[in-house]
Amino acid sequence: ILVPEKVRKVADVLGKVGYQTEVDDFVLSMNRAAEKAAPLATARCVEAIRAMTFEDARRILGGGDTAATDYFRGKTQKELYDGFRPVVSASMDEVGVTRSYKNMVGKYAALPLVGGRAESVDLDDHVTTKALDGLFLVLGQEERKIRTDPAARVTDLLKDVFGKK
Repeated sequence: ILVPEKVRKVADVLGKVGYQTEVDDFVLSMNRAAEKAAPLATARCVEAIRAMTFEDARRILGGGDTAATDYFRGKTQKELYDGFRPVVSASMDEVGVTRSYKNMVGKYAALPLVGGRAESVDLDDHVTTKALDGLFLVLGQEERKIRTDPAARVTDLLKDVFGKK
């Protein structure tokens, strides 16, 4: 998870004037908070599988390289966001995201000739949204491998399902 767009200028300026450590700490703390929420995805995906219809399965099997990922995103994104956000928020407090952000913005405000103020950003929303984007990106990459590379079909079920076309 990268620095939010609204504060990218702050991060860039700070990196150039010797405060890259503060920027890196902020980025690391956001990613640690997101990692703590990731395990929630398993239960939601299992629920989506249980709710899958025969038509859903047919569309996934005959669909594009990320048809299953698209199905999971459509069926779980709202619930995952709602489940991730409080965990991300609590984790961000625990790992010091807000402290890192305030430290970074404070350093920026103290610099001469930069305007002294960063835009406000909803860090909980940013980290939650980017965590889900990353989750679905990785899921899509794995699905693409399974569909295109026979060596990635590591179970008998995957070999049976995707080995025939």
